[in-house]
Amino acid sequence: MEHDLTGQLLIAMPGMGDPRFDHSVVYLCAHSEQGAMGLMINKPAPSVSLGDMLERLEIENSAGARHIVHFGGPVEMARGFVLHSTDYQSEGSTLMVDDHFSMTGTVDILESIANGTGPSRAMVALGYAGWGPGQIEDEMAANGWLLAPAVPDLVFDGADETKWIDVLKQIGIDPIMLSASAGRA
Repeated sequence: MEHDLTGQLLIAMPGMGDPRFDHSVVYLCAHSEQGAMGLMINKPAPSVSLGDMLERLEIENSAGARHIVHFGGPVEMARGFVLHSTDYQSEGSTLMVDDHFSMTGTVDILESIANGTGPSRAMVALGYAGWGPGQIEDEMAANGWLLAPAVPDLVFDGADETKWIDVLKQIGIDPIMLSASAGRA
């Protein structure tokens, strides 16, 4: 494996072939020789609210938490994952990704968010995106993805509908110049 991509953003290229990832931005929580795991950060989950999730889990939302729930990816879509700032840690279940991001996939973080003791910044997702050994490198080599550094303000506070364009602009690419297939002049 050439590079560890952990903590980077994957930007889906037009024409990548998988409609589930169309115009998606994925934060890579883990990448190794065994494969990769990430969360889509710009696709709100239709008709799912954090309030609904908390109610289903019988967690009282005393802090009035109002996070948008995102579609994190097509794997384990009934399971919640929280990408968050490093000021929160759940013993034994928080993955410290880097100096700015952590990921927790256990119910205790939802309880903490609901009672106001959770991380200062968080993004809740259902499901995740997963890749087998070498798969992400193959997809990148086939121009399916571009890489970009993960900027906390963009990840946590950016508007979902413009994150894809904003991340491309951050790395100096005009989205209008991208095409799903080669054109003719």
